[in-house]
Amino acid sequence: MTAALAVVALALLIGWSVGPTLSPTDRILRAVAASTVAALWLAAAIGHVAALRFTSPADIDAAAGGSPDSAQVAMAQAVLRNTLEQVVLAIPAYLALAWVVEGSGAIIPMLAGLFSVGRTLFWAHYARGAEARAFGFALGFYSSVAALVIVLVALVGRLI
Repeated sequence: MTAALAVVALALLIGWSVGPTLSPTDRILRAVAASTVAALWLAAAIGHVAALRFTSPADIDAAAGGSPDSAQVAMAQAVLRNTLEQVVLAIPAYLALAWVVEGSGAIIPMLAGLFSVGRTLFWAHYARGAEARAFGFALGFYSSVAALVIVLVALVGRLI
C-alpha cells in the first residue's frame, strides 16, 4: 500500500511539473475521457461476470445464474463489486479535479492511467489472495483519493 501511495505521489509531482494550463473546456474533456476509461473497466467487469454466468440456456433461465465453476463466478463478482466501488470514487474525482484545479491538464490522464494499471493488477492477481492484489487496489484507490484531496485543498484555499 505504501508503494502504491509513493507511485501516485510521484505521478502527481511529474504531472504537476509538466502539465500545460488548459482551458476549462479542455480539462473537462480530459475528465470525461478519464471517466470513460473508468466506466469501461466497469463494463468489462460486468461483461466478465455475464460471460461466466450465462454460458447456456439453463444458466440464463436460472434465478441464481450459476455456472459450472461457481468459485470462478464468485471471484468475478467480487472483482465487479470492487471495480464498482473504485469507479464510484474515480469518476467524480476526475470531474471535480478538472472543474476546480486549473493545472490539472496532465494530472487527469495520469490518474486514469494509474487507475487502469491498478485495475489490471488487481484483476490479474485476485485469485492469489489479498496480499497479491493489494498494490493494484491501492494504486486505483489512492489515485482517486489524491484527486479528491487536491480538490478539497483547492476549495478550502479559495475560501480562506
